[in-house]
Amino acid sequence: MHILFVCWGNICRSPAAEATFRKLLKERSVENEITCDSAGTIGQHQGNPPDPRMQKAAKARSIPLGGTARIANDQDFHDADLLLTMDNFNFSELSKLAPDSSLVSKIKPFCDYVRPDVNEVPDPYYGGESGFENVLNILDEGCVNLLNELEEKLNSQK
Repeated sequence: MHILFVCWGNICRSPAAEATFRKLLKERSVENEITCDSAGTIGQHQGNPPDPRMQKAAKARSIPLGGTARIANDQDFHDADLLLTMDNFNFSELSKLAPDSSLVSKIKPFCDYVRPDVNEVPDPYYGGESGFENVLNILDEGCVNLLNELEEKLNSQK
């Protein structure tokens, strides 16, 4: 099973979601059954590392954040079982990037996995440190709930 986390530039939210989820996969010893990656819907930051402020906030939580920004591509739609978007704009933009309309059904809002009063993962890029902390809190909650659901599915298939 493969999950792709998607935000706008792939330098804050989606790489943090990927790193948070990857850490959980390792902690639960399921990294051989479930894999993940991240991408953006624009190429503006392509090749850049994650935002230094997000790196700092993630490091404080012992979440290893790495990689380089990239834009979602056609292969991602074929490889991923689920493409999770951080906000409604990302959902709309990623839907436009789908190489085939039948693949749009793989796209789902990340916030489907968080408490009902949170409907988007806010972009912390233009905010202060508290914005990055808030994003990491939301990502942690959503990644735990997502992994719980995926593990249930995997166990029922065994």
